[in-house]
Order: sequence, then C-alpha cells, then structure tokens
Amino acid sequence: MVERLLRGTASRPLVLFDGDCGFCRRWVARWQLSTRGRVRFKPGRWWLRQALGIRKSDLRRAMQLVEPSGRLSQGAEAVFRMLAWSPRRGTRAVARLGLLPGVLHAARGVYAVISRNRRTAARVDSWLFGRTVVPHEYRLVRWAFLRLMGGTFFIAFTSLGRQVLGLYGARGIRPIRERLDAHLEVEPGWQRWRLTPSVFWLDASDEALVRGCRAGQLLSLALTFNIAPRRSAMLLWALYLSYVATGREFLSFQWDVLLLEMGLLSALTAPGGLRPGLGRDAPSALDVFLFRLLVFRLYFGSGVSKLQSGDRTWRELTAMDHYYETAPLPTRGGWYAHHLPQWFHRATTAATLGLETGLPFLTFAPRKVRQLAFWVFAGLQGSIAATGNYGFFNVQALALGLWLLDDAALRHVLPLEADAPARPRRWWRTVLSAVVAAPVVALGASEVLRRFDWWPRRSERVLGALGWLESQARPLRSVNPYGLFSVMTVERPEILIEGSDDGEHWKEYPFRYKVGDLGRPPRWVAPHQPRLDWQMWFAALGAPTGWFLALMGRLLEGSPEVLELLASNPFPDKPPRMVRAVLYDYKMSDLEARRRAGTWWKRERLGLYVPPLALAPGPRPTGRVPRLQRDAEA
Repeated sequence: MVERLLRGTASRPLVLFDGDCGFCRRWVARWQLSTRGRVRFKPGRWWLRQALGIRKSDLRRAMQLVEPSGRLSQGAEAVFRMLAWSPRRGTRAVARLGLLPGVLHAARGVYAVISRNRRTAARVDSWLFGRTVVPHEYRLVRWAFLRLMGGTFFIAFTSLGRQVLGLYGARGIRPIRERLDAHLEVEPGWQRWRLTPSVFWLDASDEALVRGCRAGQLLSLALTFNIAPRRSAMLLWALYLSYVATGREFLSFQWDVLLLEMGLLSALTAPGGLRPGLGRDAPSALDVFLFRLLVFRLYFGSGVSKLQSGDRTWRELTAMDHYYETAPLPTRGGWYAHHLPQWFHRATTAATLGLETGLPFLTFAPRKVRQLAFWVFAGLQGSIAATGNYGFFNVQALALGLWLLDDAALRHVLPLEADAPARPRRWWRTVLSAVVAAPVVALGASEVLRRFDWWPRRSERVLGALGWLESQARPLRSVNPYGLFSVMTVERPEILIEGSDDGEHWKEYPFRYKVGDLGRPPRWVAPHQPRLDWQMWFAALGAPTGWFLALMGRLLEGSPEVLELLASNPFPDKPPRMVRAVLYDYKMSDLEARRRAGTWWKRERLGLYVPPLALAPGPRPTGRVPRLQRDAEA
C-alpha cells in the first residue's frame, strides 16, 4: 500500500494531515470538494510518515504537501499549492494570490495562530461557516431575488406611468420627443443609439410613452411569477434604460441607476426557459461575487463620500440634527424623530458612518457574519423608510441584500425544492458576466488610482485605459458610483408657485406630497416616487433651472397633463395671466405648537424665487415648451 501511495504521487499531489484534529478534518472535506479528485488526502499514519520522511512533530504542527515533482511544503504554503491543483479558475487565482511574498507571510502567521488554538478555531469555524462542509447553493436566493426584482420593476413602472405624460409627453415639462429631435441634429444614426439607447427613437408619442409603462408592468408581472425570467429581466432592463436615457433630471436618482445595474445582473443570472422553477443552472461564483460587490459599493460608497466631502455636519456628528427636518419628503416618523434628544442624533450619526464604512466589508465575510450584515442592513433600510420617502430604494436595497444569504438560510421561510440537481453554469454565460464585471472593476480601480496616485507615470496610462472602458459602458448607465447624502442640507428652503390674473391677488398651486400647507402632516408615499415633488426640493437649493421655467410655462398654458401632477388646479376655468415662485424657509414646529395649534411646520418668507412671468406673444411649434417673458404689469 505504501508503494502504491508513493507511485500515486507521480501524478497527483498528496496531502498528509492530522487525522485526530476535527478542525483539520472539516477543512480537508472542503478541499476535497474544491479539488475534485486532483489531490489525494490521507491522515498522517506513522508508517506513511516514515515512508515519506516526515517527522511527527512537523505533522502535528502543520499539514504536509508532497507534489509529483518531489517538492515538500507545509502549512499555509501547502494550502495554496494544493489549491493550485483545483479545476476551478477562481480557486487557482486565489492560490496564486496567496503565494505572493507579502500575502504568504501574513498567511503563515494566521496559520500558526490557528494551529496553536485548534479547539477554539474549530468552534469559531463551526459558527462562521456552519456545520456542513457541502458548498452553499444560491438557486433559492436567486429565485427570491428575481421575484422581488419583478415587484420592484412593477412599482417603478406603475409610479412612472402615473406621471409620464406630465413629465415627458408632448405637453409635459420635459418632452422626450423634443430632446430626441435635438440629438438628431448633432449625432449620426448609430451614434445616437449608442449614446442615448432608447426605443423611443422609433416612436416618442404620448401613446408610446404610456404603452412603454404598460409593457413594463406586464413584463414585471412575468418576472414576478417566474415566466421566462431571463427574457423578462433583459426586456425590463432595456425598457427602463429607454426612459432613463431620455428622462434627464426626473429619472436621475441613484435608485434609478441602481435598478438598471441590478436589472442587468438579473438578466445575466436568471435561469432560461419558460417556467424554469429554481433553474437547472446554478448561479456561478462570479454572479454571487458581482451582487455582493454591488452591496459593498452601494453602502461603502455612501459612507466614504460622507467622509471625503469635508461636510462639517458629518465631521462634528451633527448631521442627524438636520436630516429629518430637511429630508426631501419627510414622514410623520421623521417629524417625531427630529424631536428626539441631541445625544440620540449624535449617536445615530456616528452609527451611520460606522455602518456604511465598516459593515460593507462583511459582505465578503464567512456565512454567519454575512447573515449578521444582512440583518443590520435590513434594519438600516427599515429606519430610512420610516423617516423619509425614498421611492422604491428601500425595496430594492432589501432585495439586493438577499445575496448575503444562501439557500440553507432561506429554506426555513421558503420551503421550495429543486426538481433536479444543479449543474455547472454554461461557459458563455460566465463570459457575459465577466464582460459586465470588467467595467465594474475599471470603475473601482480608476477611483482608487485617482485618489491614491502612487505611481504617477504609469497610473496615467492605466487611468486612460480604465477610463476608456468605463466610458464605453457609461451610456448603459448600469455601472455607477454611489454616494447618498454626502453633504447634509442644514436648511429647508421651499418653493411655492402662485398664479394671478391681476398681479395683486395670488393663488397657490398645491402639490400632492411636498411640504407646503403648515397644517398638513408629512405623508408616507413610498414606494411611489412623485418625481416633480422631489425635484422641487432640489430646485429650491439653487437658481431656477430650465425644467422649472418649463413647468411655469406649462401652468400658464394650462397643460392638463402637468396639472394632473398637482393636488388641484386653483384656476379651473382658464389659466392665470401670470405666475411667480416664492421662496420660504421651513422648519418643523415644536411639540407644543403641534398640540396647541395643530401645525406641523413654521415658515418665513425669504423673497421671490422667480418674478412674475407671462407667456411671450407669437406662435410656437406644437408640442414645444412655451416661451416666457417678464410681466410688465406685475
């Protein structure tokens, strides 16, 4: 038998380990699955040690690897050299990385600590990775994630469908047809499609815009009910991209581009077939990594942007003193949270920075730690949803967090069983995932090189190559940096739009959701996102923009599609002769004023945001935004 083992080392490496060590046996079982028979594993019996010339003390201290070349290695080096024989490319890449001098030196130190504390390491290993050594599957995770993605897309298209004509129709604030016509004059045919990928090049009529939202709802239901999930996800991504690519300000929120990135990854990961169930093809390690990397980028990008912005409120831990009061669309929960003690606001500010900069690293941690990160992220999203209206962001963030779990964790709540065992993913789909991963890596690497320019001359060339790759993917809006609330707004200016026929008596245009009436409580409207109300918050922070003046023009014109975006029309018979915008400073009222007078807000007039305007005389092309002029009689 000894001779047979020695002859076998000429073709396959042999690993000797301490058979009395439970920790060692668990990891050997994992490595056997990883190497798939290309490496032999044997307990280090005395006769085998003597035949190979290995001392008992060496084997008790570290595992031993005998390669076909006769090379003998031990400990951390033996682990990486053994993994280099794995048929999995990813495992071999990790092995090559581990054999680098600095990494190997650190690994030897970790191995030595574990070797001296095997019992403790065994308990920690059992808690972190679970009792089973079978590789974790993610088909059930994918199934649940795609159902939530279908629901998120349904919310997004339903919400947009209620506003699409007022925002983008022929008599809307930002007509898509007008934008595409402007591109026709400066971009050749193929370049138009590459820089502005949208099906609305074919037809941008009001009917087409509405049909697009209806088609999005139907495709969302198909994805939700697991009908042709791969095709449904791809069509949903392409259709939503068509709106975002032409939607300008009203479709420029971070959850819009996050939905596109999640949608593209969903299309690459979804199983094929009409009714695939859990799917035969299991998600690859690259698929799982890309989703977890997106979780990391979403939260870590938000945390780092706060630290790098130089904003005083984050440095001094006073951001939460202002957050609830200045949120774009606060809720009642945010109103009450604003009145909590200052120590609570400081503690939650510090907790937010800690969670967003430290916790994302746990997305790559062992199983139990990832589950802990999932629940902490879920709690964070719950607190955000309770205190502010952020559209469907909280839903999609919770769905994305499912990739921190595995099938074993979900089987307690989703007792679904696959009708066939998983099979390895087909090579061409792995290639597609790698193509998507390239600009993601380019985006991250270019950001690092810009911030830490350690190698100035070569980094310029590297930055050029990475920048080119990133620029090619940019029109698809599916690889993006993230950074929410990097600078905290400390005041709350609000714009009230008013109309008049005589310049003396003014009537206010009430909005459905944004802050206005002092006695109206903050509303909880999520996951619906009223995009005009959101943009009114941004407009108040700066000078009047093109879309805001277009809005005033449509009110003077009496556009029914735009008026439908508001709570009511104060001029039901005919449009006013002039409109103006007044700027106010709003603050949340205190608890005593709330009990005594029933007011939720108090305000102070700051002045005119836009002076009285009227329609300019003269004809204009049908469907174009009307021209405005200063009203001389105001």
